[in-house]
Amino acid sequence: MTKHKFPYNWTLADAVFTKDKGKVFSCFACGGGSTMGYKLAGFDVLGCNEIDPRMAECYITNHKPKYAFIQPIQEFKLREDLPTDLYDLDILDGSPPCSSFSMAGNREKDWGKEKHFREGQAKQVLDTLFFDFIELAQKLKPKIVIAENVKGMIKGKAKAYTKKVYEAFDAAGYYVRIYLFNAAKMGVPQRRERIFFIALRKDIADANADIKKDKNGAPILEFGFNEPEIAIKEFGTYIKGKPTQNYTKSRFGDVEVDVNRSSPTIATINRYWVSTDYMLDDDTIKKIGSYPMDYNFLSSEVKYLVGMSVPPIVTAQVATKIYDQWLSKINK
Repeated sequence: MTKHKFPYNWTLADAVFTKDKGKVFSCFACGGGSTMGYKLAGFDVLGCNEIDPRMAECYITNHKPKYAFIQPIQEFKLREDLPTDLYDLDILDGSPPCSSFSMAGNREKDWGKEKHFREGQAKQVLDTLFFDFIELAQKLKPKIVIAENVKGMIKGKAKAYTKKVYEAFDAAGYYVRIYLFNAAKMGVPQRRERIFFIALRKDIADANADIKKDKNGAPILEFGFNEPEIAIKEFGTYIKGKPTQNYTKSRFGDVEVDVNRSSPTIATINRYWVSTDYMLDDDTIKKIGSYPMDYNFLSSEVKYLVGMSVPPIVTAQVATKIYDQWLSKINK
């Protein structure tokens, strides 16, 4: 038995994507972190919806999707010309932008405000995008809906928002549960905690006696990831640099890392240092994010795409469990 189910040091060129586990479509796709995870788990990812042209260019360059819709989800969900195979999905995936709920952000101060990321795409009220995503699910009716987000959604005043998300899934015809995962326990060299909303269509769950359910009849999944932590020193390479005056052990600015442990969560605005003279290089950041070493970042910074993305191995681990416990029984 290997220590890790999926290797964090890998390439697109050498990966084997079987495409035999089901069909997926990805929203808020960014550079395709989750897409690469589904591919590693054996799924066929048909394409993406992404608002940012630069991110979409990276996605298209690396994934060559069958479909790519570069527009706000508010417009995408209203389209009447969507391909028929998008109405026959096994999984609809999405990571609605989450900075309004991040514990590292402004949280309540930003709720209801229009915001945009630095590439300059159209402004959006970020905390309404989750509901646009659920409306798209109600329209397409995939078997399963998966939405990744920050842990801050289940803390403090954000719990009330999360309750509304539950209610929206219920109204759309889905049973939903939240699962909290730490990437460092899943074979990723990064201590990144994120929640996953995982929803199964009610009619499918109710009709399938092989799917495990709780005492109320709602479907449940069993995870239990506990792979050994991967220390930076096992693979890290460094480049010489000069820290700014913000050099600190905090979450912002120039961050000092402990090479005897896995990396802290990669944030798009930070630089990561092993001493006052050397910082992590791009190849190390790729491995920390479990991005393939031959991914073409085009004009985007490596740390930006890695910081914005679901680590591919996290998605691969989750998708494998979902296939084993749900889809293999539903599609038999």
